[in-house]
Amino acid sequence: MRLILIFFILAVALIIPFAVFGDMGLGEEKSSIKFLQGYGSWAWAIALGLLTVDLLLPIPATAIISALGFIYGPFIGAIIGVIGSSISANIAYWICRSMGQKTAEKLVGKKDLEKGEKLFTAWGGWMVTLSRWLPLFPEVLSCLAGMTRMPWQSFNAATLCGVIPLSGLFAWIGHMGQDYGVMSIILSAGLPPLFWFILHTYMSRKIRQISETNE
Repeated sequence: MRLILIFFILAVALIIPFAVFGDMGLGEEKSSIKFLQGYGSWAWAIALGLLTVDLLLPIPATAIISALGFIYGPFIGAIIGVIGSSISANIAYWICRSMGQKTAEKLVGKKDLEKGEKLFTAWGGWMVTLSRWLPLFPEVLSCLAGMTRMPWQSFNAATLCGVIPLSGLFAWIGHMGQDYGVMSIILSAGLPPLFWFILHTYMSRKIRQISETNE
């Protein structure tokens, strides 16, 4: 399946900046705090820019969001984290979606593209949400979601189900000034799919009710 090959090509392309630049000296919360505080009242804007370019550069998003929680508190820090991460995901989605159907067919092949479209229509929400706590995967899946023309409403909802709990969690960790180790990993992996399950169940129920009403 050529779509899998595209997945690996995108993954390798995104690994290269990590290999060249490392974590850009921002991998630890203390380093991110010191870096952002150096911009004074514009720290929020710099953090927003860093989270947005996470698509292209090896930005440690969780460290940036933790630093935002330390500087601005858990609520404002989380909001900035959600906005920056959502913008980055949507840029990747729309860049790949804007290439058009014909270009996508040339890259992936018509049959594989059709399979990919069915896959992302049925399971794209789960894949996008589950990927948010992993490195590289969010960017790659955002690109593939755009390429396979996954409905934007579903993609955006799944992205928010991932970035809202993660931003809230790490902004709170930064605010508390503690590293919760294994617990933070468990929550990072578990909260996004829980959010998506609740939203997906609610929306599916609403769609069924509307269908039954129109019959």
